[in-house]
Amino acid sequence: MRLQVCILTPDGIFQNEEADELIMLTSTGQIGVLNNHAPVITALDIGPILVRRSTKWTALALIGGFAVVQDNKVTILVNEAEAPTSTIITEIEKALASATDRLNNAVGDRETVKATLSFKRARARYKAASI
Repeated sequence: MRLQVCILTPDGIFQNEEADELIMLTSTGQIGVLNNHAPVITALDIGPILVRRSTKWTALALIGGFAVVQDNKVTILVNEAEAPTSTIITEIEKALASATDRLNNAVGDRETVKATLSFKRARARYKAASI
């Protein structure tokens, strides 16, 4: 039996497919999920999710949320999800460079928090597109 993976965004179902393995970035580190995984609820950090189907790995950029693993079903609720094929790598690299500059030049707590979130989003998109 395979994992049933459903990724939900505020716009609706982003993806609902079967997979053999997942690697997700949680707020406490990475978690791998295989068939018959123990039930778990975890907060997701901004970053890529790696999905293995047979021997092929694909990546998606997830922008924060939660994941629930139970009975070989993984339900992922996120603010935003993006497939790397929907963007061009040069645009992603420019966005990452811009976000890095913004973070390095941030002054004050509020600007630093905004710059950090922008950087994490750009880095997640870059990592997902690079895989």
